[in-house]
Amino acid sequence: MADSVRTPQARTLLQQCLRARLQVRPAEGDVEAEWVEVQRGLVIYVCFFKGADKELLPKMVNTLLNVKLSETENGQRVSILDLPGNILIIPQATLGGRVKGRSMQYHLNSGKEEGLELYSQFVSLCEKELAGNSKCVEAGVAVKHGTYGNRQVLKLDTNGPYTHIIEF
Repeated sequence: MADSVRTPQARTLLQQCLRARLQVRPAEGDVEAEWVEVQRGLVIYVCFFKGADKELLPKMVNTLLNVKLSETENGQRVSILDLPGNILIIPQATLGGRVKGRSMQYHLNSGKEEGLELYSQFVSLCEKELAGNSKCVEAGVAVKHGTYGNRQVLKLDTNGPYTHIIEF
């Protein structure tokens, strides 16, 4: 039997964090750099591939926010919603890279306009999910996000190299 290889529509990388700080706009002249910051929670890097569509987004959000990857003080694994924790979403086109010779190629990634639209809708769905969760509202946790299509600087404090790739 031949192995069937399914081409993903999106790839995400999840990383627990104690604190994360993302520069979304560099300093320019007299204007200081702009940063977004989260405390304890989850960093979600996301890349969309050609063929991805908005019907995929609710499944992605449901899976990523409900999978038990966050660790409580006593070591129990719970979802980011049950922790509750903050979320930092970072667009990460390099997750779609493939090695060709000694170079990386990104031909499978969605186009810039499609990727921006999917990313914006993904962020909105995550924000709605947190806003509709009483534990998250009570704890005052939030969704922060990077800017699509720009180089960004990330400072990340983790509680262990606890990283997972999830494809959709």
